[in-house]
Amino acid sequence: MTPTTGRAHASADPIRADRSVSQSVSAVGAPHQRLRRRRQAIRDYARRFDCNLVVLIDEFVDESITMLGHVTSTMDSRKDLHLLLRTPGGDGEVALRLARLARAAGRRFVVLVPDIAKSAGTIMALAADEIVMGPTSDLGPVDPQVLLHDGGVVAAKDIVAAVDDAVAAVGAMPDSLALHASLLRGLDATVVHAARSALQRAADLIRLAVSNCPGRSFEEIDSLCRRLVPLLIDDACSHRAAIGADEAAGVGLPVRALSFADEQWRRIWEIWRLYFAMGPISALAVYEGSRGRPEHSIPALLRETAAAQQTSRCRTASGEGER
Repeated sequence: MTPTTGRAHASADPIRADRSVSQSVSAVGAPHQRLRRRRQAIRDYARRFDCNLVVLIDEFVDESITMLGHVTSTMDSRKDLHLLLRTPGGDGEVALRLARLARAAGRRFVVLVPDIAKSAGTIMALAADEIVMGPTSDLGPVDPQVLLHDGGVVAAKDIVAAVDDAVAAVGAMPDSLALHASLLRGLDATVVHAARSALQRAADLIRLAVSNCPGRSFEEIDSLCRRLVPLLIDDACSHRAAIGADEAAGVGLPVRALSFADEQWRRIWEIWRLYFAMGPISALAVYEGSRGRPEHSIPALLRETAAAQQTSRCRTASGEGER
């Protein structure tokens, strides 16, 4: 915290002191005003579409289960649950648990994607009855990343491909063994095994998520998974590959594509814009619902990210982080 000397100057300059007090009051009131605007926008959407609305902006981690459960625990499960989701991904196992929690919290589970729902976020969306997407929406590959011994992170399928290519090359040209051993330095059997296991689990998670949507027959699940695995795992060229509404609908996902002219998308976008204005989205971890009352708040949590910058994350539920 930066020290201030405003009190020392106050007696010498009353006008400056009054201005300072006024600015302080405005600074305190602004977060409350923003919180009220967000809650009102959520309530308006929920009334208009006769549903419960939850906003989830976070990377999926273990705490996400409790945070979302806290917000949905008092909601009327006879209504549809609409989840406005923005996430870069996270733990795929957590995504599956979140999907099960969301399904239990409402009659129908609808995912709203104003921005990105990558990787683990896509796994969660696969369990939805409907995925609402617009011009800015983006799902993403479910390609697991493997932590190397040196701290680096590499896509599991890239590790497997590199090893398989090296084995084939050495088989065809034994004299190249030393070269390929040098190129694959840092990869040992445990890393390769972890990569293969992660790829298999990714396919399993896709099937489990798809199976969580009631009404799908075994034949429909099999058919959908056969189309999803190539799109989300096998053919994805990078972890950041974009999958829009047309691509998602093309493989059979229950996508409803909206334009900026649609009322529902305008309301989704207005809510998203209010959260976007809170600051860098990557630094937010927000769980808010349409019935966000003070007694339903969870104290703000500070969590260090695993990124190199080691930044702090301010976790809020029902706006507690802005009190």
